[in-house]
Amino acid sequence: MKIVIVGGVAGGASAAARARRLCESAQIVIFERGPDVSFANCGLPYYLGGEITERNKLLVVTPERLRQRLNLDVRVRSSVEAIDRARKVVRVRDLASGREYEESYDKLILAPGAAPLRPPLPGIDLPGVFTLRNLNDTDDIKSRLDAGVREAVVIGAGFIGLELVENLVRRGVATTVVELQDQVLPPFDKEMTRPLTLELARRGVTLLLGDSATGFAATSKGLDVSLKSGKHLPAQLVIVGVGVRPENKLAVDAGLHVGPRGGIKVNAQMQTSDPDIYAVGDAVEVRDVVTGEATQVPLAGPANRQGRLAADHIFGRQVRYRGTQGTAIVRVFSKTAALTGASEKALRRAQVPYRKVYIHPTHHAGYYPGAEAMTLKLLFDPVSGRILGAQAVGGAGVDKRIDVVAVAIQAGMTVFDLEEMELAYAPQFGSAKDPINMAGFVAAGLLRGDHPQLHVDELATSGDPPPLLLDVRTRQEFEAGHVPGAINLPIDDLRQRLGELPTDRPIVVYCQVGQRGYLATRILLQAGFRAKNLGGGYKTWELYRN
Repeated sequence: MKIVIVGGVAGGASAAARARRLCESAQIVIFERGPDVSFANCGLPYYLGGEITERNKLLVVTPERLRQRLNLDVRVRSSVEAIDRARKVVRVRDLASGREYEESYDKLILAPGAAPLRPPLPGIDLPGVFTLRNLNDTDDIKSRLDAGVREAVVIGAGFIGLELVENLVRRGVATTVVELQDQVLPPFDKEMTRPLTLELARRGVTLLLGDSATGFAATSKGLDVSLKSGKHLPAQLVIVGVGVRPENKLAVDAGLHVGPRGGIKVNAQMQTSDPDIYAVGDAVEVRDVVTGEATQVPLAGPANRQGRLAADHIFGRQVRYRGTQGTAIVRVFSKTAALTGASEKALRRAQVPYRKVYIHPTHHAGYYPGAEAMTLKLLFDPVSGRILGAQAVGGAGVDKRIDVVAVAIQAGMTVFDLEEMELAYAPQFGSAKDPINMAGFVAAGLLRGDHPQLHVDELATSGDPPPLLLDVRTRQEFEAGHVPGAINLPIDDLRQRLGELPTDRPIVVYCQVGQRGYLATRILLQAGFRAKNLGGGYKTWELYRN
């Protein structure tokens, strides 16, 4: 068996290693265009910022180690130019010598990855304008930073863009972020990104939403970035991070099927339309676990699993890729944001019915020092309660909760299962009622009818006459800030003052995070009022403020 792999890093390298473990006699050849066959591309921003201090720490494994330990034929600086499917050969160009030759295969695995988008803007190729994909890009950017950069512009506020922003600020560089959308981190629902927007402002980052670059020009002080809004930004460094496109040229030229967005189409065994050719990683189109739709999700975890699975299938193992649910996480200074499964806007696009809840717990017991707040949004099926997605933003503990929900989605669990989850508890690690349990309690209560809710984004269309907004927090909390139009009646006085409330219109109750509002709702419902709790309370209302 001769296996040829095009591309290393996550997908290709994991496929090669797995193939060798399964078959010692197989001939395995890896072609990689660059000098590094396996490097930590997710760590590149942190090397630029100095948090990772040694460049060699970014090298996951060297070509020499792969040759020695796994007996792989690793050929770096080698570009695969074409595939001849009929003859089962690839044409390779040695980038050092220019020599071209053919290499045969029994099975071919394509792991070319995805390339950063470089929009065809005037000046995009000027010195000082970069994209970030590999170690060569990193070295060039670092050299520029080391030579002295006072002002930088990052185009795009996605995951990589925000990681770069954090690390540029870490180096004392005044940084501006330009984002076409009206929010940072477009995969998230907009309201969940508000804490990140506030954190960027607190750190001195200039954030320009709803704007885009139209060109770059050289100046005596470096670069001038012109924007669609008419603004001009001075900079000595520009990093463009507006997305990626699958490296599909080999597949297209070979006549393999690709999707409408360019992703190489594969089946559940990672086979392309040619059963002897597999494709893995950022270049492929996959199935969304929640919506069932075709999608492209450039993440290292799925790429690793796909590479391993392709090797398993080549050697006759019965395997099936479950799909991708897009579990991801990012740190933005002191904040952490993570998500898994479908967002609310993705469910709307796919016309999938859903319900949602918000909770605002601390990551461990509030009485134990150091408890950090988070906001958790949970999306679920309105009938079965099956979990469809979650997003969380806050400090410590965000990663743990999103990972638990990610497993729950994989297992097809419901919000009723979250109520019953038994998770590790000690006051410095969690709470007896973990945030996961609390999300389950609130969601299950909503589905059972015990906890009717109205959400902030539904207030403006909540009926005629409009509901009475009842703030059940203390007078001091109310005076510090409240929803416009609300009246204040503290929860501890509610039972004695029910006669002050109207019976001819609905009542929407809220507190700070939802717990007192829930109790007030139960009191009102049992007293004959038409009452709902404002989901997530005043804290969620603040998320929706512009």
